[in-house]
Amino acid sequence: MQCDFSDLNVLLKASAKEDVIRICEEAFLYRNQTKLPDNIINTTIGKLDIDKSASLQLYKSLGSLLKQSVFLGSADPQDLVKLYPGDFQKNLRDLLIRITIDHMTNWKSIANSSQVSLPNLVDFDWRVDVKTASDSIARMSVPTCILNMQVQESRSKSDSMSDINGIQVQESRSKSDSMSDINGIQVELSKETLETMLDGLSKIRDQLNSVAQR
Repeated sequence: MQCDFSDLNVLLKASAKEDVIRICEEAFLYRNQTKLPDNIINTTIGKLDIDKSASLQLYKSLGSLLKQSVFLGSADPQDLVKLYPGDFQKNLRDLLIRITIDHMTNWKSIANSSQVSLPNLVDFDWRVDVKTASDSIARMSVPTCILNMQVQESRSKSDSMSDINGIQVQESRSKSDSMSDINGIQVELSKETLETMLDGLSKIRDQLNSVAQR
């Protein structure tokens, strides 16, 4: 969802900067939620003197903006200001940018912890087999490589509770723990396929070395 900056104008009704900070913290924590707790919506309705629809739109648009800001990852106001339209209210823009910068490290940590972990290669071994085929005309022996891989897959943990700045948020996440599953995968590779794979792995190694030396 793209941010509708007109939804953010209701923040100008806030009587204190602390109210804007609280709303920003809640908007980021609930950025991926389809439904917000009633107590949060009702508090914002009372503080800003707006209706429920305006409150919901505020959280959706603000959450989208903050996600973009954290994805950008810069703590430079000159970079963050580019996310805002030129006609957006300057004082409110500057306040939101300052709040974003102050929370950037914490919000990055929250965003990273909620990412789904990819499987990890734990161990592997291999052997060479010779497949024999025969018919009335000829007899063939074809060598193949049998590759056995042990892969650790993260076990999904849903409905985890986070407590950030005194705010509890429930969100679904996957992460590795001591209970992660280890699965065995076996593949058969012909000489040609193995050569292609080794060539690709060599290119990956060279590219990783190039990045590491920068």
